[in-house]
Formats: sequence, C-alpha cells, structure tokens
Amino acid sequence: MSRIGKKPVPVPSGVTASIDGQTVSVKGPKGELSFVLNDNVLAEMTDDGIKVDPRGTSKKARSMWGMSRTMVQNIITGVSSGFVKQLAITGVGYRAQVQGQNLQLALGFSHDVVYPIPTGIDIKCPKPTEIVISGIDKQTVGQVAAEIREFRSPEPYKGKGVRYADEFIVRKEGKKK
Repeated sequence: MSRIGKKPVPVPSGVTASIDGQTVSVKGPKGELSFVLNDNVLAEMTDDGIKVDPRGTSKKARSMWGMSRTMVQNIITGVSSGFVKQLAITGVGYRAQVQGQNLQLALGFSHDVVYPIPTGIDIKCPKPTEIVISGIDKQTVGQVAAEIREFRSPEPYKGKGVRYADEFIVRKEGKKK
C-alpha cells in the first residue's frame, strides 16, 4: 500500500484542475500544465482534491500509484508557486551573467560558455557568483540546473566549480611533501 498514493492532492485556491480521461490539466496564476497518467492508475476529483488510485492489485499498478500522485502534486505546486534551484560558483575569476536570452559563464576555460535559456525558464544572477533558476516545471528546472552544473562540476581539492547552493563538497587533502 502506497503511503504517498493514499493521500489526496489538495487543490489550492486560485488553481483550477480538470481530469479528462487519463489527462490531468491544471491552470493557476503562474501558468498551465498537464500530465498524462499511466493506464494502471485512475484519477478522480473529490472534495479533498485529486485522488489517485491503482486500477488493480498488480505490482505495476502499485508502483505507478505513488509516482502518479507525486507528478500531479508537482504540476499543482508548479502553477501555484513554482520551483527554484540555486547554484553557487566558486573559483577565482569564475562568474556568470545573463545577456538577453543567454547565460554567459566564465569558468576558467579559454572561452566563455554561452548557455541558451530554454522557454519557460527564468534565470537571474543577483551576484556574479550566484545563479537562480526558476520555472513552473520541476523536471525542466532541475534539468537546466544539472546542465549548467555539468559545465564545471565542483572538484574535491579546491572546491572550484559550479555547485548547488545547498550541496556540500567533501574536500580531499592534497599531496604531501
């Protein structure tokens, strides 16, 4: 029995949700998202919100149950408040700035790395060593953050590179004489 799947997903005020067959569509102040549920689960509107139930007792239906409920929760959270990922840049001369629809990163290479900002994603640089990525789709926000981090992953000796703001880098000791 899925502990997560049992709970209904509450629909906050200002957000409208509709279920059409296997498609759950949600519209809110930040935008509109939809998710197509797996055939092994069934969604219905109740007074408490959106309830997701498995269609049978098969292992596949039970494994899709909690995941489908979480995906519905993510689209409701996305259109109501959105998602934010913060990156921190560490290193001498390493910096970032937004120029039009591109993020320009100076990461110690012989050239600047230019990353085109995808549609639906908002990137801000409050400081040259901070990047704030926000959007309504949790998967896209996480993917953009991972792609930017991949340009120069943090290394364990000096800690230089792009890391998540809440990430802890385990430092190693250098060689000794």
